Amino acid sequence: MPSDNPVRHYLNEIGLQVYTLRNEIGTDLPGTLRAIKAAGYAQIELMRTLNARDFVPLAKDLGLGVTSAFIDSEIVTRPSPAGADALAAHLALASELRLRYLVFGYIGKGDRETVAQMKAHAARANAFGRQCRDAGIQLCYHHHAFEFAPLDDGQTTGWEILVSELDPRFVQFELDVFWLALGGLDPVQTLRKLSGRVAQVHLKDLKPYTPRLWDEHVVPADAFQELGRGSLHLKAILQVCAETNVAQCHVEQDQSPHPLASIATSLQHLRALAE
Repeated sequence: MPSDNPVRHYLNEIGLQVYTLRNEIGTDLPGTLRAIKAAGYAQIELMRTLNARDFVPLAKDLGLGVTSAFIDSEIVTRPSPAGADALAAHLALASELRLRYLVFGYIGKGDRETVAQMKAHAARANAFGRQCRDAGIQLCYHHHAFEFAPLDDGQTTGWEILVSELDPRFVQFELDVFWLALGGLDPVQTLRKLSGRVAQVHLKDLKPYTPRLWDEHVVPADAFQELGRGSLHLKAILQVCAETNVAQCHVEQDQSPHPLASIATSLQHLRALAE
């Protein structure tokens, strides 16, 4: 990987988290996938494994790779009698589709406020992550900003527990630079601290002067910006991604009035950084 400009390396396999185009996908899946390919993306990251059989053949026919998919997080965070079967089904489908990563990425309100809750989530994730590793798949945790808020003891954060309790052999992180910055953490420093524990990164930009927020439900829609139109130092972030052996990056923009235009703008910025 060229140390002087690692952006070029990540561009070769740059992904798009398709949550960005969830509305477009709901009305025209084939057309939306063609638009992603035409914009210049090399792969997509699925919102969920449940409808992966709809996505994967169409994507691969267009030359889009599919290496990573989100699972329903509640089957990890809210165990039930059917939970083991649901996890096994997700893992079997991921193996069938030859995915490299499964990601769980959300813990709902009511399940994330106490030290005990977060420790339990980490323990269940480690157990499922071991199963994933045995199947040749890497489990990842994708955070938001609520993890940076103090828990019921008034001092420990959910993030501190996840970093200390998740076993790197079984669960890696999928860091999201927007949510890190919004929650008050520096993306470059966090990548360095977690060196060797970050498999994937979500790239999005943060509107300048957005105040620190931990509650994802009160984030203004315009806080989410196209790459290059916000406050994050993306070239420095990608440099540290390279230094710490992050495998791949995915562009995502949770909110946009014009998502198809946004994904093109973000990729254009990455191409400019690669020059």
